[in-house]
Amino acid sequence: MIERTFVKENVKRLLIDEYFKKELSRAGYSHCDIRKTPIGTKIIIYAEKPGFVIGRRGSRIRELTEKLAKEFGVEKPQIDVKPVENPDLDAQVVAQKVVQSLERGLHFRRVGHTAVRRVMNAGAKGVIVIISGKLTGERARTEKFMAGYMKHCGEPAEELVDKGRAIAKTKPGIIGVTVKIMRPDVILPDEIIIKEDAEVKHVVEEEQ
Repeated sequence: MIERTFVKENVKRLLIDEYFKKELSRAGYSHCDIRKTPIGTKIIIYAEKPGFVIGRRGSRIRELTEKLAKEFGVEKPQIDVKPVENPDLDAQVVAQKVVQSLERGLHFRRVGHTAVRRVMNAGAKGVIVIISGKLTGERARTEKFMAGYMKHCGEPAEELVDKGRAIAKTKPGIIGVTVKIMRPDVILPDEIIIKEDAEVKHVVEEEQ
């Protein structure tokens, strides 16, 4: 019984996240944090443009709150909105920006290279932008744009790499976008940091 409740809650969280990705794409939606509280359910939405989430005089917030309660069965939802600290280091926000550029008709190569450059200029250790679909002709294909260092497999790839996915609806067809970012604060398991002992340094300086 506990296992079923756990699975049900996780499925609900995924559905809510997908709903936010669709409804709040213009706001630069990143992710949400859902917490149970004694007085209900607190949902923190992280977005590049919090004003788009809140809406005029809180109209959008009220709409989202009603939707969560009625369609997703969230108990007494209370929504809080927080800005994304650095949008160019958030994989989901970058993926949404790539999608918006593709839907405006910009060439996929230009879009891919621009996204990679912005992420690396923001200080990322590595980035991969994958664009898949009917990019130029009738035949679907996949193009990758990358820079820096990236973990592709194992636990580091799952735990340390930020991933974002979005879908662009263009005239030729649907185009899938996947973005992977290794942020500057990520410490890899095989990364060695040598700390100089302050006392040893002091002794060496005195001897000199």
